[in-house]
Amino acid sequence: MTSTIDLQAEAADFRSMFEQVREVVGRVIVGQTRVVETVLTALFCGGNVLLEGVPGLGKTELVKSLSHVLDLHFRRIQFTPDLMPADIVGTNVMTTDDSGRYQLEFKAGPIFTQLLLADEINRATPKTQSALLETMQEGTVTTSGKIHVLKQPFFVLATQNPIEQEGTFPLPEAQLDRFLFKVVVPFLSREELNEVVNRTILKSSIELPKVLSGERIMQLRETLQKVVVADPIRDFAVRLVLATHPGTEYAP
Repeated sequence: MTSTIDLQAEAADFRSMFEQVREVVGRVIVGQTRVVETVLTALFCGGNVLLEGVPGLGKTELVKSLSHVLDLHFRRIQFTPDLMPADIVGTNVMTTDDSGRYQLEFKAGPIFTQLLLADEINRATPKTQSALLETMQEGTVTTSGKIHVLKQPFFVLATQNPIEQEGTFPLPEAQLDRFLFKVVVPFLSREELNEVVNRTILKSSIELPKVLSGERIMQLRETLQKVVVADPIRDFAVRLVLATHPGTEYAP
């Protein structure tokens, strides 16, 4: 049985790693402390994040920085209106073997990764957006009746422009449900914007160290499974959920 001292040591180690990753990412991302903390929280909890904000706020740079710090296999998909589901998942192509016989071979799409940046996800049609549904929920990809299991941890960080901009498609409820958090990225303050301009003019490159690995992230997730939730807090969460259902006594 795990002792109290061991649990305290695991908790201290988790806190130390979280703060270290946050500090390293903060060397590149100016401001946006709440955004960085929320993304890291979802990552360690096994969820996905949807970032909403106008272009130029560092959303894409945040994901790139995370891929370096966490040492995860990273891929980026630029969502456009002409993007098809096969462009994300992959497709079967006709090939020939050494004897010249034709055979179907599956060519994996960019979704076969660990850290996926779905850039401007609401610029693609709902049909293409739905290609992410299974993978975000189950961590698998099914093509031609065959199930492919993705290497864990698998994390989707999607960005979207405000819906009032032209050429965007609102995400369906089923797609929104796959995200643990939706974070509205605020515009920078005067001091932060001056710092961004200075860094752009100086063009100083910052080398980010590798702090975590995929295996280490999975170990830290096991630590979270040991966290005890007090009964009043759990009951408050349950009542909060029931309050969103009009037919219950807790609904306003």
